[in-house]
Amino acid sequence: MEIKVCGMRELENALQLVEEIRPDWMGLIFYAKSPRFVSDESGFALSNLPISRVGVFVNESEAGILQKVELFGLKAIQLHGQESVEFVESLSKKTTSEIWKVISVSGDINWESLRGYLPFVSKFLFDTASSKHGGTGQKFDWSILETYPFDKGFLLSGGIDEDSWKEISAFTVKNPLMQGVDLNSKFEDYPGLKNIEKLKNFIQHIPRN
Repeated sequence: MEIKVCGMRELENALQLVEEIRPDWMGLIFYAKSPRFVSDESGFALSNLPISRVGVFVNESEAGILQKVELFGLKAIQLHGQESVEFVESLSKKTTSEIWKVISVSGDINWESLRGYLPFVSKFLFDTASSKHGGTGQKFDWSILETYPFDKGFLLSGGIDEDSWKEISAFTVKNPLMQGVDLNSKFEDYPGLKNIEKLKNFIQHIPRN
C-alpha cells in the first residue's frame, strides 16, 4: 500500500518524516488559502529531500502548475479543485509528471462523470467534500466506493487517523483498486507539522511495498 503524507512544510519535520517513516509520497500544498500553504522558500528547502513530491493545486492555471513542477521537481500533480476534463487533458500533454484528480465526496458519486478523466490521470483520490478543499479531518461514507467501476487505482483520504488501520485493512479487501492512503490533519500537532509517532503507530500496521 502506498503512503502519502500531505501538508508538509517544516524542513526539520520533513527530514524526520523521510528518515523515520519513509512514505512513498510527500504532499506540498500550493493553495494560498490553505493553512498548510508552502511558500517558494519552504518549497525550495523541501525539494532537496530524497522523496517523491506531490504538488497540491486548487483551480490553479496551467502555467502556474507547470512552473511549480519545474521549480520543485514534482513527480505528481494533485488537482483538488473543479478542473475539467479538457483542462486535465491539456495539462497531461505538457508534463511527464503523474496527474491525480481529487474527487470530493458528499454523497453518491456519478461514476460516468469521471470516465472522461481516465485517459489522462494516473489515479483518483477520494476525499471528503469541503469548501476548504481538504484537510478537514472529516470522513465520508467509504461504502460509496464499493461500486467503483473502473480499473484505475485510487487513494483514500479524509479523516484517517492512527486508529483507522483496521478499517483500512477491511476496506482494501472489498476495494482491491485502492492503492494507498493520504494522511494529513489527524496526524498533526498543528497545521503543517506532523506528529511522527502518530504516523508510526498507523504505518506499522499497514503492509508496504
